[in-house]
Amino acid sequence: MALIAGPTASGKSALALALAERFDGTIINADSAQVYRELRIVTARPSPEEEERAPHRLFGHVDAADTGYSAARWAAEARVEIDRAVAAGSLPILVGGTGLYLRTLIDGIAPVPEIDPGIRAGVRAMNLPEAYAALTIVDRAEAARLNPADTTRICRALEVVRSTGRPIAEWRRERIGGIGERIDLIATILLPPRDWLNERIDRRFAAMVDAGAMTEVATLIAREDVPLDAPIRRAIGMPELAAAALGDITLDEAIERASLATRQYAKRQYTWFRNQPPADWTHTEETDSFNLISEIAIRL
Repeated sequence: MALIAGPTASGKSALALALAERFDGTIINADSAQVYRELRIVTARPSPEEEERAPHRLFGHVDAADTGYSAARWAAEARVEIDRAVAAGSLPILVGGTGLYLRTLIDGIAPVPEIDPGIRAGVRAMNLPEAYAALTIVDRAEAARLNPADTTRICRALEVVRSTGRPIAEWRRERIGGIGERIDLIATILLPPRDWLNERIDRRFAAMVDAGAMTEVATLIAREDVPLDAPIRRAIGMPELAAAALGDITLDEAIERASLATRQYAKRQYTWFRNQPPADWTHTEETDSFNLISEIAIRL
């Protein structure tokens, strides 16, 4: 199985498509924003024309109103698609920049039981300082590790320890469902020069707006069934474009702010992919697809 990973705008999708066409591959999405149906342009999903050139799986198959989609659910779906591709004699090609998705698929997931709904509701009703103070009392180590402003992780850690009686760190030490030991993974991490990447981000975001990104955003924010805290509303670039669609800022301001947010996100991805993956994953600064294909072909 091949894996193409790296920060946003690093050329992953184009490389995966070229690889799929050369080696009869099936492209399997590993990007948490590209699973949603409504924002093809904003999330830089492959175009319909590109999807016709090779099989694409787990792209745009989740409705924006589905707030329960998770890394665990994606990993379960990805395992199915990988097995289907192998059974059909096709090369599975994972492509994406969501490190949590990749770790969940390869290493497995902590077997945390279902959280008691009453406990979850109580935790989610707390304000952030209150939740953080409560976590400090019941799981001091996790509270010390987390950013006090990280609402999602603080609430998750608190609800886990309250519901199960065990700190979340203990559950994380028990991983199940990973496929790392049963697959031969050829991983390539694209880490192009920062200046090249930032220029590409700015150029791509402007092109997204020209291609109709604002129409996608306006359609989504008009939907009453999509909660304000839905994950899709936090997609990179979405808050800024939504503000422009609502008339709170100008389109030029939205493009400038969204491009900056995308560059900052890419910087975080860059750091993660440089430091977190296994040592045997190949890192490359190469930006030429022909050279990259040749390098990967040697390892397949």
